[in-house]
Amino acid sequence: MKQPLPPHYYTLLEELQAIDFVLVELTLYLDTHPEDAQALEQFNQCAQQRQHLAQRYESEFGPLLQFGRSYSGYPWQWGEPPWPWQV
Repeated sequence: MKQPLPPHYYTLLEELQAIDFVLVELTLYLDTHPEDAQALEQFNQCAQQRQHLAQRYESEFGPLLQFGRSYSGYPWQWGEPPWPWQV
């Protein structure tokens, strides 16, 4: 029987989703305002924050991205649901 996911799983996943949303919006903005230094600085800060959140998530719950973008522990972790997009 699978163990229930701890509450901080959902908190961390929600933080990742929120920062991803911000990064998408900033990307769209920067596509039309490429010389906005303040927006670019905010984008880079958010990208760094996202990297830290992803590392924390992956160290606790397994890989987020496939195709060599995330490492897998042993045994192969891609067969262990729930995957982030399923919750």
